[in-house]
Amino acid sequence: QVQLVESGGGLVQPGGSLRLSCAASGRISSSNIMAWYRQAPGKQRDFLAYVTSGGFTLYADSVKGRFTISRDNAKNTIYLQMNNLKPEDTAVYYCKYDPYGFWGQGTQVTVSS
Repeated sequence: QVQLVESGGGLVQPGGSLRLSCAASGRISSSNIMAWYRQAPGKQRDFLAYVTSGGFTLYADSVKGRFTISRDNAKNTIYLQMNNLKPEDTAVYYCKYDPYGFWGQGTQVTVSS
């Protein structure tokens, strides 16, 4: 079992920045992939970015250039630095751990003036 706890969400004005964190605990595999997704009201959950335990990253086109994923393996934590936020970025942001497909509880991000 792996537990994931996201934090760092909140209310931010358009053009602002936020940094999300996701801390993993439990049976952490030395080889894993951790990812960020988001789900806006009434929409499907969308992939944003992932980072492997070796540091390889991949981004969805929708966030490339604005969002940066990173990780601290010593802390079993990943981060999502989000810059130039837009109202359409408003969603619940989820962390996912693979293998095994564990999800965190999500953290709300609201971009509004």
